[in-house]
Amino acid sequence: MDKDEIRLNEDYEKMTTKSGWEKKLVEDLAMAALKERRSTRRWGVFFKLAFLTYIVVIAVLIYSPFDANSLEKATADHTAVIEVEGVISSDSKASADYIITALRDAFDDKKTKGVILRMNTPGGSPVQSAYINDEIYRLKELHPDVKVYAVIVDVCASGGYYIAAAADEIYADKGSMVGSIGVLMNSFGFENAIEKVGVTRRLYTAGDHKGFLDPFTKPQEGDIQHAKSMLKNIHEQFVATVKKGRGDKLKDNPLLFSGYVWTGEQSLELGLVDKLGSSSYVAREVIGAEKIKDFTVSEALLDRLAKKMGASMATTMAEISGFSTMPKLR
Repeated sequence: MDKDEIRLNEDYEKMTTKSGWEKKLVEDLAMAALKERRSTRRWGVFFKLAFLTYIVVIAVLIYSPFDANSLEKATADHTAVIEVEGVISSDSKASADYIITALRDAFDDKKTKGVILRMNTPGGSPVQSAYINDEIYRLKELHPDVKVYAVIVDVCASGGYYIAAAADEIYADKGSMVGSIGVLMNSFGFENAIEKVGVTRRLYTAGDHKGFLDPFTKPQEGDIQHAKSMLKNIHEQFVATVKKGRGDKLKDNPLLFSGYVWTGEQSLELGLVDKLGSSSYVAREVIGAEKIKDFTVSEALLDRLAKKMGASMATTMAEISGFSTMPKLR
C-alpha cells in the first residue's frame, strides 16, 4: 500500500465519524478514489511493460533484420565446417572425442552437402589422429554422397596430416606449412647432473626394462634400440596411412616421409595437396553450397578448467616418475 492509499484510509477513518447520509457519501467518495488510484497504478505498470516490449522488438528488428530469403536460407543445403585446431591430444579441443562427435553430427545432418576439416595443427598423438582417420573412412562409407575436404590454414603437420590424408581432397594456401611425416620421442638425461649435485636416484622396478625411459639413469644400448623400433613401427603406420589416402597422387621423392615440412606450393608439386584454396572457395566452387555451418564441438568452461587442472597434476606426476615421454606425430 503506497502513501496515497494510506492517506485516503486515514481521511476515510476521520470522516466516518459523521452520521447519516454524510457518512454514506464520504464512504462512496473514499472507495471511488481508492479504486481509481489502484486502476491508475495497474495501467501504469501495463504501459511500462508495453513500452519495454516495444523497445525490445525494435532492437531485434534493427540488429536481426528479416529478409524475404530467410526461410529459404534456413532450409538450404550447407557446407559443414569442423575446426581441427591446436595440438591433437585426448585433453584438447582437437581430441578424437570432439572431432568425431562433430563429424557424426555433420554427416547426420540431411542438409550437409560436403564436409570441410579446417586444419590448423602442428600434430600430436598418433592414437588420437588414427581414431579420427578411421572414423572419416567409416562415415564416408555410410554416406557416399558426402565428400570430405581438408583445408589447411597455417599449418597441417604430422598428426594433422595423418587426419587430412583421409579426405577426398586436400587444399592449402601457398604459404601453408604441410607435411612433417615422421615420429619423435624426446626427453632429457639428468644422470650426470644428479651426480654433480650429489643426489642418488633410487628406482625400483619389476621387469628388467620397466624403467628404460627414466631420465635419471643412463640408457642401455638395448633400450635405445627398442625405442627406435617403436618409432619405426609408428612411422611405418603413418606412411601407410598417407599412401592409402593419397595413392598415386604422391610423387616419388626420397624426402617425402623424412619429417620435413613443405610450403603449400611445394606440397602441390609433391602431391601432398590437390589444389590451392580457402574454405570459402571450396564451399562455393567445389562443394557448391556457399552457406557454411560450423559443427565444431565447444567444450564447456567448467569442464575445460577441471580437465586442465587434472592434466596438469597428471603431467607433473609423470615427470616426477619419469614416464612423461610418449611418441608424438610432430
